[in-house]
Amino acid sequence: MPGAEIVEAGGREVKITNPDRVVFPRTGHTKLDLVRYYLSVGGGALRGVADRPTVLKRFVHGVDEEPFFQKRAPAKRPGWIDVAEFRYPSGRSAEEVVGRDLATVVWCVNLGCVDLNPHSVRFPDLDHPDELRVDLDPVPGVPWPDIIEVALTARDVLVEHDLTPFPKTSGSRGFHVYAPITPDWTYPQVRRAAEAVAREVERRAPEIATSHWWKEERQGVFVDFNQNARDRTTVSAYSVRPTGWVSTPLTWDEVPSCDPTEFTMEAVAARFEERGDPWAEMDGVEGSLDSLLALAKAQGPRPKNPEKFPVIEIARSEKKEPALRALENWKRRHPEAAARLEPADVLVDSMRGRSSTWTRVRVNLQHVPEDERPPQEPLEIDFDPWAAYRPGP
Repeated sequence: MPGAEIVEAGGREVKITNPDRVVFPRTGHTKLDLVRYYLSVGGGALRGVADRPTVLKRFVHGVDEEPFFQKRAPAKRPGWIDVAEFRYPSGRSAEEVVGRDLATVVWCVNLGCVDLNPHSVRFPDLDHPDELRVDLDPVPGVPWPDIIEVALTARDVLVEHDLTPFPKTSGSRGFHVYAPITPDWTYPQVRRAAEAVAREVERRAPEIATSHWWKEERQGVFVDFNQNARDRTTVSAYSVRPTGWVSTPLTWDEVPSCDPTEFTMEAVAARFEERGDPWAEMDGVEGSLDSLLALAKAQGPRPKNPEKFPVIEIARSEKKEPALRALENWKRRHPEAAARLEPADVLVDSMRGRSSTWTRVRVNLQHVPEDERPPQEPLEIDFDPWAAYRPGP
């Protein structure tokens, strides 16, 4: 068929439309290259999404353009694509694609998915997670060795509380640690246990780790416990990221010397063929949250931070690049204040809208003397992500 190619995946034939479309402009990798990569690591990629409802994050114009998020499975889909109704805290629900076989993975890639974003539950029990996920999110300027030290500290906390942690690179600047659990706890309980981990990691490594939720309060590596909330998904093992790097499962012996930039599609495919999947033993080591929930109880409520940070907002933009240009405009207007900003003082947030992300840019003026701080000005760009959903006059 012109403009399409048929590939075999898990005993099924899957049509790949526009196989020569370039997905990664910087490297020239095409959609078919991406499909072939996922086929080469099929067992590992499938393990990450097996039986899990998955949000489709679609880069239909390549990774240099903003993706859109599609919770609901397309109405036109093959009969062998399974779906499950996933309920969100808002009260809405969506019939989401469920990872069943490698053909489903390839079908998602054909829709423009570069990475795979499953929930932490398995069908049919969609109310009780079977993974506790620790997402290490460094603020700008944090060196890679600090991220690794925080990952090793998180490992120690999880092991001491009767869980078996598995590490992987995130495919970006961060790092992930997953711990399989028996599906006996609700989302709020799993989130509470993950927050207990974050607070304990911060206690042990206060110079480089933080559990503070608000971005302006963070220094070092944020131990993001909120990825365990019901409405969150996390990129799965062996997912290719927009960076071109792969979220790669590791052994703990590899972690201290790992370099995330080395895990390209080609390198990971070769590694998988040679060494197999370090996460192959995840099934069968599910642990209990009893010890972490006891730790959470002993920690008590989080003390409120009395400090108010002098944060001003620069822009809200539908696209990231215009938002960053707005930041540069602000810096040109206020060069003295801009010169005092540290990397962590520039807060660039990717905000989730109904079906796509938008970008908010703020600056924390904490390192600017109070009498030299620029005031809050009208936003350079004032995008309203909800305007299309509001009723008309």
